[in-house]
Amino acid sequence: MALVEESSQDSLQVYVELWHQSLCYTKSMALAVALDLRIPDAIHHHGGGATLPQILAETALHPNKLRALRSVMRALTVFGTFSVQQPPTSGDDPTVDASGEAVYRLTAASRFLVSDEVSSATLASFLSLALHPIAVAPHTLGMCAWLRQEQNEPSPYALAFRQTTATIWQHADDVNALLHKGMVQDSRFLMPIVLRECGEVFHGIDSLVDVAGGHGGATAIIAAAFPHLKCSVLDLPHVVAGAPSDGNVQFVAGNMFESIPPATAVFLKTTLHDWSDDDCVKILKKCKQAISPRDAGGKVLILDMVVGYGEPNIKHLETQVMFDLYIMSVNGAERDEQEWKKIFNEAGFKDYKILPVVGTPLSVIEVYP
Repeated sequence: MALVEESSQDSLQVYVELWHQSLCYTKSMALAVALDLRIPDAIHHHGGGATLPQILAETALHPNKLRALRSVMRALTVFGTFSVQQPPTSGDDPTVDASGEAVYRLTAASRFLVSDEVSSATLASFLSLALHPIAVAPHTLGMCAWLRQEQNEPSPYALAFRQTTATIWQHADDVNALLHKGMVQDSRFLMPIVLRECGEVFHGIDSLVDVAGGHGGATAIIAAAFPHLKCSVLDLPHVVAGAPSDGNVQFVAGNMFESIPPATAVFLKTTLHDWSDDDCVKILKKCKQAISPRDAGGKVLILDMVVGYGEPNIKHLETQVMFDLYIMSVNGAERDEQEWKKIFNEAGFKDYKILPVVGTPLSVIEVYP
């Protein structure tokens, strides 16, 4: 309880710092992937500035991997390996690619990453030697192999560890136990902050379903803060079987891709980032069927990252793009506002509102039917 009671600004900074340190290996992984795909050479061959489609073509990746390449380049841009020039919102700019695509450029750092076929002033082999433990680690090998394959399955994780299952936690009791314990601990720290900063999103609703809510760590805190709220958790049967039986949260065994119990609102805490855009649309369509009309308080509440949204904060942004690389290992993604908006529109929702959770890399998104 001490962590919850001491959730001051200092505690929030520590929370983000620990996330950041835990994910720092993805910086080295992204650099190893860039060298493996010879991305610096690809940009050099286009005069030092290339769009994503041009980089995709030069690296001989399948068009299905454009989204993943965008994530890799977004991260390497945040880390300073490359720079990016976004297309203008209006007017003509002769320095921007005529296609309207963002242009990625070599920096002082990435000019040293071209191969020795391009320049004798290169450190590519030296850095590849330094990165060798990372480059030959299963996660990096799996990511490179996945980027080069046409399809999205098997996932980078499955390729890395030669698993036949789609995700890390399927049929792995030890990882399952760690996952649910970890999510409960995260909720114990994070949810009081979410309620303090964005608690108004739970006003005016009578019932709430936490979809893929695990053992109900987040839902129990919401139920305690709003005693009038009828709260339930939907998750797979093997997850619900291990959930606590006490408390004021009801657990429902089911599958969010098939049906979601009716409620005023649906809550999704760091759930959608595990899934592809197409799967997110399917999940949100089921959510839309389950919730009340907007004039009766109906909405979907999403607690997740909105990359680059809110006040500029380099530690938050680095954490977001590093987590994007991490979650890519199971074919997930962290999304910016435009990527979220596209998903909401395709799922049939009419409006949304983003509320950053101050002091964290997360936001609450209210999505309205």
